Amino acid sequence: MKKIKRYENKKVLVLGLALSGVNAAKLLHSLGALVTVNDYKKFDENPQAQELLESGIRVVTGGHPVELLDEDFEWVVKNPGIMYNNPIIIRAKEKNIPVITEVELAYEVAESMVIGITGTNGKTTTTTMIAELLNAERSRGQAYVAGNIGTPASLVAQKATSDDEIIMELSSFQLMGITELKPHIAVITNIYSAHLDYHGTREEYVAAKMNITKNQTEEDYLIVNWDQPELRELSKKSKAIIIPFSRKEILNDGVYLQDDVIYYQGEPVMAKENILIPGDHNVENAMAAIAVAKLLNQKNGIIRASLEKFTGVKHRTQFVTEFKERRFYNDSKATNILATESALKGFDAPVILLAGGLDRGNNFDELIPSMSGKVKALIVFGETAMKLNEIGEKAEIPTIISVQNVEAAVSAAYALSEPNDVILLSPACASWDQYRSFEVRGDAFIHSVEQLVEEAIEEGE
Repeated sequence: MKKIKRYENKKVLVLGLALSGVNAAKLLHSLGALVTVNDYKKFDENPQAQELLESGIRVVTGGHPVELLDEDFEWVVKNPGIMYNNPIIIRAKEKNIPVITEVELAYEVAESMVIGITGTNGKTTTTTMIAELLNAERSRGQAYVAGNIGTPASLVAQKATSDDEIIMELSSFQLMGITELKPHIAVITNIYSAHLDYHGTREEYVAAKMNITKNQTEEDYLIVNWDQPELRELSKKSKAIIIPFSRKEILNDGVYLQDDVIYYQGEPVMAKENILIPGDHNVENAMAAIAVAKLLNQKNGIIRASLEKFTGVKHRTQFVTEFKERRFYNDSKATNILATESALKGFDAPVILLAGGLDRGNNFDELIPSMSGKVKALIVFGETAMKLNEIGEKAEIPTIISVQNVEAAVSAAYALSEPNDVILLSPACASWDQYRSFEVRGDAFIHSVEQLVEEAIEEGE
């Protein structure tokens, strides 16, 4: 870690805790800053604030008093989830106090190369793929994943060395708060409309995403989805070397698909069909990851071997197992209709879909086109079981069964299945009616599949 002097004896306000806030406060404290942490949760209900206080860091809890800004802070480090219309943030801007996010701190102290990944969809999968490709058969150093993926970048930056890379997943919320962060390699997977409740306008959301390249120079690289005309145009504003990727067009200066083979700058790398996780969106994610790996001189054979066994990020169209020619996939992260639509598009084989969960008032009509002709059976559960049953009937799905929960859905799906079927958990709903989180729901699915396979083997099937 670089021992920078920038924050020494300077007053810094860390606004909001959670993992990023806690680690930002600890890092600043170690750099000699005079840190004040402000969190909305009350102190007696706030073990993170209690821990920081024991470490000698001042804490203010139970609200966000604007009067804090009267103390002449020189920086505010904002939790990404706190919106910019928060009164403290508004006051900080009025007083010309820089407002940054934790990833900016991480960049300032990092000795290692930073590779930044953003986009509306596919960030986590692409980030994870890149780390897998760079760590395969590696003899020195390590590629760490950090940022929006769940591990605070400021924590990783303190242990990563010049032999390592930090693969930093960056959300629009984080990218709004950067001043100097400059990935040597930046990736934009795609851009659609999202988080408009936070950003206010699509223009502001897109501008936040494009901050990933604002500090790049002619010595850096920007990997861009060339199948999106908007990104082609936006990339013209970057000073970095553009590495495009496309499923639809041959690009001699980038990554492209020709005759179902993925090429990098004219060189064949691997067959599309050997990417284990399904869907065109995952082909695009793999292309972006391949571009990063090739820029860092990874061998084609290692790239192929890594992607041929990459089962996906847990709970995101994750390949669980194949048994008796049935393939099981865990897409518990699909907590909305769009995510389930995307998952269904990834399969050509007949699908037995497991869906249901918390009722947020949706009518699910948007699912009908992606279900029709593809979903051979629908297993529903949770608060939305009746609604999804009705949608299944409209989509003319021949078999619809209502069960109690995910565990029961696995048994019912297997009983209905035939060789070459896909059994897919993609609920299109949040989990909170029956499960504490989508992770717990996905783990229940995985455990049920493993138990089913084990029992079937014991019975001699």
